[in-house]
Amino acid sequence: MKPGPRATYRVQLHSEFGFDDAAAIVPYLVDLGVSHLYCSPYLQAVPGSTHGYDVVDPTRISDDLGGAGAHAAMTAALRDAGLGQVLDIVPNHMAADPHNRWWWDVLENGPASRFAHFFDIDWEGSGDRSSYRVLVPVLGDHYGRVLEAGEFGLERDGGAFVVHYHEHTVPVSPRTLDDLLGAAARRAGSAPLGDLATEFGALPTARQVDRASVMERHDRKLALEAALRDVCAQDGAVASAIDEELVAVAHDPDRLDALLRRQNYRLAFWRTASEEIDYRRFFNIDTLVGVRVEDPDVFDATHRLALDLVADGTVDGLRVDHVDGLRDPRAYLDQLHERSAGVFTVVEKILEPGESMPPWSVTGTTGYDFLHRVNDLFVAKANETAMTECYESFTGDTASWDEVMHTSKLQVMRDELAPETERVTELLATITDQYRRQSDHTRRALRDAVREFVAEYSIYRTYVETGSGADDGARREVARSVTAVQARRPDIDTELVDFLGELAVGDHGGATETEFALRLQQLTAPVMAKGVEDTAFYRYHRLISLNEVGGSPGTFGRGIDAFHAETLATARDWPNTMLTLSTHDTKRSADVRARINVLSEMPAVWRAAVTRWGEHNARHLLDGAPERNTEYLLYQTLVGAWPIDADRVCACLAKSAKEAKVHTSWTAPVADYDAAVDAFARAVLADKWFVSDLERFLTEERVVERGRRNSLAQTAVLLTSPGVPDVYQGSELWDLSLVDPDNRRAVDYDERRRVLDAYRDADAVKALHDSESGAPKQWMTRRLLHQRRDDVHDRTRGVVRYEPLALRGARADDVLAYECRDLVVVVPRHGCESWAGTTVELPPGDFTDVFTNAAAESGRRELEELFAAFPVAVLARSGSTAGA
Repeated sequence: MKPGPRATYRVQLHSEFGFDDAAAIVPYLVDLGVSHLYCSPYLQAVPGSTHGYDVVDPTRISDDLGGAGAHAAMTAALRDAGLGQVLDIVPNHMAADPHNRWWWDVLENGPASRFAHFFDIDWEGSGDRSSYRVLVPVLGDHYGRVLEAGEFGLERDGGAFVVHYHEHTVPVSPRTLDDLLGAAARRAGSAPLGDLATEFGALPTARQVDRASVMERHDRKLALEAALRDVCAQDGAVASAIDEELVAVAHDPDRLDALLRRQNYRLAFWRTASEEIDYRRFFNIDTLVGVRVEDPDVFDATHRLALDLVADGTVDGLRVDHVDGLRDPRAYLDQLHERSAGVFTVVEKILEPGESMPPWSVTGTTGYDFLHRVNDLFVAKANETAMTECYESFTGDTASWDEVMHTSKLQVMRDELAPETERVTELLATITDQYRRQSDHTRRALRDAVREFVAEYSIYRTYVETGSGADDGARREVARSVTAVQARRPDIDTELVDFLGELAVGDHGGATETEFALRLQQLTAPVMAKGVEDTAFYRYHRLISLNEVGGSPGTFGRGIDAFHAETLATARDWPNTMLTLSTHDTKRSADVRARINVLSEMPAVWRAAVTRWGEHNARHLLDGAPERNTEYLLYQTLVGAWPIDADRVCACLAKSAKEAKVHTSWTAPVADYDAAVDAFARAVLADKWFVSDLERFLTEERVVERGRRNSLAQTAVLLTSPGVPDVYQGSELWDLSLVDPDNRRAVDYDERRRVLDAYRDADAVKALHDSESGAPKQWMTRRLLHQRRDDVHDRTRGVVRYEPLALRGARADDVLAYECRDLVVVVPRHGCESWAGTTVELPPGDFTDVFTNAAAESGRRELEELFAAFPVAVLARSGSTAGA
């Protein structure tokens, strides 16, 4: 097995940047100094997918990206250059799309499908109309209205039949063809077609077929379809009669309704999904259906190609998407570890503040925990009260972060995740009926208890497993939630809440009780994601650099001691975990956050600026819209991303407003409010006085300069800390990207190549001189990545040495200093004033400055000396490579 990556470079593959494009940047990546190309999912997704997470066929390489041939060429280019590959895989879900042949088969054949067990579908449903019928919520209006408006069409495709609704297509179940083909047989006077109609109708229904006879039914279906094709080919009158009958049915609402009601799916108004969806989704996305990867057959089918790529050496590492969506993450990861021979594997696991990584058989996380650890360093915690007063004074919003978060979670459980919440409530109702002390709670009381219990979770989920119950961490979290519900909602029966806690940790045996514990864990994760990341983060804008996945906007920065403690734990327990500052999912790039963090250092100046701007820009409001909270978000966004054009700003604000779900939303858009937000932002950006004052503020307070200093400092920490650093596409230069899709825009690699060529051999002074181009960041990144090439020995042994270094002087709290492996790292985190009188104690040994090649001896060193040529200092112990 090859050693794990030294450093990765993440690319987002899509039709406009495929395998050939990735191969073309290989020489640049070699020069930059990474060891592995880290690819977004590239198994076949929905055609036209811009991200690859909507997989339709995990058994083949994406045609949109160039297909197997282009993939092989990219792999050869990487191999020839000495680079490896890390691949993002998606075990939790697949696209519910006609291009997904497994899903199509399920819609066609229901529980009798060969692939019915692949998907997490509640076949029996909660009522007769959904029993054995999968909801397909794609209609633009209520079913009957669409039917009577003649918007459905019927079509024959060989021996099979389909229903069309605009761009949507669904299959017709073969067993429901009896009436249609019988009528066509009478129309054509064809006895053979009449016999086929009878045989189609005799196919077993969904309720009559068990898993053992699925293949027999499938083979019989194929034979009948082949026979129908033959009959049509041999007798044109029969084919014409069938086509005429299709037109007749499509134009007869009663006959078409009768046909559609016999299908294994129920076509429905798209809004129906918010209450009645009968399959597990990825969050609230109806077009992404949960996969039962815990089934060995499903694991094999969905992972065969990815594991083959690992086995033949094409892929050197895996990134597992949304691991918290799985029924049993530990069991899944154990199987993946065994089948992949322990290949480097990181999981997209969001660790909340204070939460530890579960002891899984993986290399680590994708790095959100590191992102927040670093970001918090650059927030001036001492100014929390002043920044809070500024926010509350400007907006009038005084709700705490905890209140905003709790309210948001409850809202998504009532609305977007209502079906998932109801599924857990149904299980609870079944269980309470069997316990006499809980048997007479109303369904409303049970639903209320579930919602409040889930809303109090402070982490994404616990990991209660079948047969082994809950560990101490899970018990603590559940006990905390129970106590919080009882304190917040004394009107909810105390015994019921206690009972919920007992079920959540697996203290009651029984199949239904165990199912409840497992399903509950698959509910708390999406509630956290949708309620916090995609709702509360867009409502609470005290300092938006804190509003990042896995972070807590209620925690206004943390000190150096916390950083050291968490990094020491990483070095000890997860030395090769992935580290990151920006990803395809971050709501703001690392450079935007670095600049916004500067505002935390100047609360009085910031308050004066936003007050001035608010008073001036009131003239641009439309009937008072947007409200002050959105306006406060706008001003922070402009500070973080300036210069920026109106289209990008408006797209960001539009998404924020809809995700917040206060004045508008994706499912219930308010056109007047949306227009007011857009018009206000455009008017503000066209206001010469405002733009001039904004630029004056940025210049006088040196916000851009200080933000770039923060960026260099946090990038140095990224590239020198215990773990495997990832550079997100394009972020080696200044990257002022906002939330997706802004952060997935095309990267100008010609520009990056030009800058690298121009400054490859430059000294620190020359690199700093061209700050506007991003040269200092790329120059530093390249030197530190090349420095890491000598770290293979430590990485192979899994040993990483990390030691905090002592600082003394008036500015000691404004600096982070540590020794990691053979490097000493000293970076500023606050302020731009003189460093005179502040020192760092270098460990024993002789060192060379990676950026200046100057020698440095052990002992006390002046920061003014270390920062004289470059804003951050990285010193290499003699004997390791200094520079590149």
